[in-house]
Amino acid sequence: MSWFVNLNGGSQKYKTTRLTVVCDFFHVIKVSLCNGIAFKNVNINASNYPFDKKLYEDVLDPELCRRQLDFLTQNNTALMFRFQDASARLPRGILQGNFVDLGNYHQCLEINEGAENMNIQGKYCMARVSAVDNSQMINFLSKLPSFDTKNIVDKMMTARVNEYVKLEGSFQPIFGITDRNIRVGADNPMSLVQSGFGMCIPASCTTQEALSAFFFNLTGTGISVNEDFCRLPNDKPWVPADYVAIVVFSTIGLLVIVSTIYDVCLRLLLRKDPKDINVLYSSFSAYTNGRRLLTFKSSPNSLYCIDGIRALAMFWVIAGHNIFSVAFSFNRLDGFQWLISRKAFWITSAPITVDTFFMISGLLVVYTTAGKLNNIQLIRNLPIFYLSRLLRMFPILAAMILYLVSFHNRIADGPNWNTQAANVLTCRQYWWSALLHIQNWYNPKSTCLAETWYLSVDVQLHILSPIILYWVLTGRKLWAWTALTLGLLTSLAAATAYNFVKNFQSGIFSQNLNEIENYHIYYYINTLTRASPFFVGMIFGYILHTWKGRRLQVNKIIIFITWICALALLGFMIYCVRLNLEKDWDNQLVDNILNSFMRPAWAMGLGWVIFASEKGHGGTCSNIFTEGPINWFLCLDIWKLPARLSYAMYLIHLTVITTKYSAASVQNYFSVENMIFDITTFLIITMMIAFVATVAIDAPFNTLFKLLLFKGFIPKKQKATVSKQFLETVNDPNIAENESELTSKK
Repeated sequence: MSWFVNLNGGSQKYKTTRLTVVCDFFHVIKVSLCNGIAFKNVNINASNYPFDKKLYEDVLDPELCRRQLDFLTQNNTALMFRFQDASARLPRGILQGNFVDLGNYHQCLEINEGAENMNIQGKYCMARVSAVDNSQMINFLSKLPSFDTKNIVDKMMTARVNEYVKLEGSFQPIFGITDRNIRVGADNPMSLVQSGFGMCIPASCTTQEALSAFFFNLTGTGISVNEDFCRLPNDKPWVPADYVAIVVFSTIGLLVIVSTIYDVCLRLLLRKDPKDINVLYSSFSAYTNGRRLLTFKSSPNSLYCIDGIRALAMFWVIAGHNIFSVAFSFNRLDGFQWLISRKAFWITSAPITVDTFFMISGLLVVYTTAGKLNNIQLIRNLPIFYLSRLLRMFPILAAMILYLVSFHNRIADGPNWNTQAANVLTCRQYWWSALLHIQNWYNPKSTCLAETWYLSVDVQLHILSPIILYWVLTGRKLWAWTALTLGLLTSLAAATAYNFVKNFQSGIFSQNLNEIENYHIYYYINTLTRASPFFVGMIFGYILHTWKGRRLQVNKIIIFITWICALALLGFMIYCVRLNLEKDWDNQLVDNILNSFMRPAWAMGLGWVIFASEKGHGGTCSNIFTEGPINWFLCLDIWKLPARLSYAMYLIHLTVITTKYSAASVQNYFSVENMIFDITTFLIITMMIAFVATVAIDAPFNTLFKLLLFKGFIPKKQKATVSKQFLETVNDPNIAENESELTSKK
């Protein structure tokens, strides 16, 4: 839950500082944590709304409400106590930035008692209470028992609220607090506060009716109460997507069971030769797919260190997204203060790791294609070049979207579940744009599965990549280097000009919400501004191709100096990501320079790590003393499984994180130790779900798609020569990232 800050109204004395967090999860929680469901570009009157709004309207009955309130207040003390016990008290940790009490959501909805020819049912409502001015809030607090107004409010409250106003306003976008037009009165810190209270009331009543009967008439106190949302038992209606999901996932489950039985019987009971087992019939076998996933065997031309880099980057993404734990804690001020400190650099610098995936993607598209196709073959096979990439990404993405529009709304519930309902409704209306990978352009304010903005950009860059690949595959180094250099310089020049015209803030922090929204839509998820790491990756992919089978013979001192420079460059880029957290930061020129060159610089440093690891030490990973500590560490087998699961983990992890916090019935206590524990938990759970999804969905459909491409695109006269290679291809999990494997066989 959250309390709100007026960014436009009130005194300029309380204007927020340049600390607002965006990160790549800017639009994951599209709602304020105490503001019901708030959407942008989403039809909230749609028939597939996550909650049954008609149910809320039908239960309201002023006459029945009056009778029930009279009965509760006059005759049934025990039942009245159940309502009161499930309602909010004075929030804990007010001086630590908490102005919210959730009450007891589940206890409230369990109330269902019959009395005097009427059924009294509990309804959970979130009431937002705002003070008209500071004196009226103090007068209201002074009426509460055991609350020392003089010592707490006068001496401490104003200072702490003022401090929290700045920090809360600075971090609003990360938690979806986007209402900038709230005005609550006088120009003082307390006037900027809006408190959220979870109230348990009879279903037939409104919040105002119940509060007036249970307590006193709030109108005369100067305190205004707004009902943000209410929840009732069984208020999640069934929609067509639910039935579709049941059919689809049940069918997949049945196929897995039947295919596994077939595979196990032939392999283990009848001891058949694997070559005699039908690939189609065994494609959904959990036994075969699981064994392949856990068999760590690399092909001769594998880039050994990439598994470690990909796995560590995925871990960093999960750690960075765990910043949501601050929003759901009752000592939020402590959390915000920690986040803006340098101790939190490993969290606040996490967004730079997304450029790791762009760089690796560009590297692989060249490395896996060069030497296998010429430019004419690329043009002839352009449809399969695109189709293989799209089909490779489709199964897990489609499964996650189907889950979000259906089962996700029922998987859990809690006082904050309206945040997840926002994601459900967005996916129900914009699922198609996610599958078409156009969300960053068509509906950037309402993305389905918010982290898929990365997939949209990545697919768009792959669509453009043949423009450069055509010249790379000519076999002429001059043409290849000219095309690669022009591609990188063109993207850098265009992005630099764009950044200097738009004057975005650097990194992920800004002064106000308008800048944050512009930064996210027009810079952070913009294909132009994120293209340069991809093109840097293409250059290093070509370098690795030209050095294939060769060892880097350079003086060890030069190698050592180069390593130091590369690692220093990576460290400096990590610092630059959080540069705007420094107090009084205001340098637009540096902001523009960083926005233009920070990401390609990160990709260059990372490219050297990959190249030196692969070529500087012979490209093997057997010994820490002979291969070097970095290369040895990145090549450990422990990274292979999370690297293979990284795509599924990327699509799953954020839903796991937000589900946990949105379903929480009580606010947590923020501490670094608790955050590390949550990160570890989310990592393990995400890997487990990703493993199941990969075995049951990704691997089977990957095999089916390759069979489809093999049958549809390979000429009959060539099928006999490639059949053996094809069977190895569909069974080899180590080439999952090779979009051009089939085309290379032609």
